[in-house]
Amino acid sequence: MFKGSIPALITPFRNGKVDEAAFRKLIEWHVREGSDGVVPVGTTGESPTLSHGEHKQVVEIAVDAVAGRIPVIAGTGSNSTDEAIELTRHAEGAGADAALVVVPYYNKPTQDGLYGHFKAVASAVKLPIFIYNVPGRTVTNIALETIDKLARDCANVVGIKDATADLTRPSRQRLMTGEDFIQLSGEDGTALAFNAHGGRGCISVTANVAPRLCAEFQAATLCGDFAKALALQDRLMPLHTALFVETSPGPVKYAASLLDLCQPDIRLPLVPPGEATKKQVRDAMVYAGLLN
Repeated sequence: MFKGSIPALITPFRNGKVDEAAFRKLIEWHVREGSDGVVPVGTTGESPTLSHGEHKQVVEIAVDAVAGRIPVIAGTGSNSTDEAIELTRHAEGAGADAALVVVPYYNKPTQDGLYGHFKAVASAVKLPIFIYNVPGRTVTNIALETIDKLARDCANVVGIKDATADLTRPSRQRLMTGEDFIQLSGEDGTALAFNAHGGRGCISVTANVAPRLCAEFQAATLCGDFAKALALQDRLMPLHTALFVETSPGPVKYAASLLDLCQPDIRLPLVPPGEATKKQVRDAMVYAGLLN
C-alpha cells in the first residue's frame, strides 16, 4: 500500500490563506499523473507556519479530495508529544491512511526520549505510523536501534521516511528490523540508491512538479529496471538540485507556479527565491521536459 512516488505536497496559499481550490486541483492532478500516495502538511507543506486549524483543514481536504484512490499519509509531528498525539488522533478521525511523525525538533531529546515520544503517539491511535528522520532540520538523529525497538514494541510503527542521505542506513535497518518494515526515502537525489538497498519508494519534493516522471522512476526501481531508472534520474537530477538551492518549499512553489498549479506564495520566515534560483529552477524544468 505504501510504496512508489509519494509527493510531499505543497500547501497553496492565496491572499495569506490556504487556497483550497488550488489544493484540490493539485491533488486531482497527482492522482491523474500516477502518484502512488500523497503527504499533506509535511515539511514541504509548511506545517511549521500553519495554525492548528489550518493543519487539520489541509488534512481533511486531502482525504476528501483523494477519496480513497491513493493513500494519504498525514504529517502529524511536533516537538510536543501531546500536540503530536492530538494531530495524529485528528488524522485518524479524518480518514487518513497513515501518519508521518517527525523526530522532535529543537528539544534535542535523547534516544530514550525519542522512544518515549513515538511510543506515546503510536499507543494513542491504531493508525499506521511512519517515523520521519530528517536531522538536517531537527538536529536530532534517531538511531537504528531505537527505530528497531519501536517497530518491535508498537505494531502500528510500520516504516520510516529517511531523509538522512546516509545510504548505509536502509541496508542496516533492513538487516536489523526485517524486510516488512517499510523504508521510504525522503531525499530525491539518493532515491535510486536507496531503493537498491531495499527501499520501497520516496516521499518526494520533486514529485510536486514532475509526478509522472517520478512515478515512472519509482516503478522502474521497484521492478529492478535500474537502467531505465538511471536514465530518468539523469533527466530529473538538475531539478532535484535546483529545488534545494534555497530553503524548500520556496523553489518548488515557484516551479509549481510555472505550471499554473498555484501561486508561489510562501510564509515568513521563508521568502521567495531569488532571480538566480528562479532561473536554475526554470532551466531544470526545461531540461526535464516539463516546460518548453
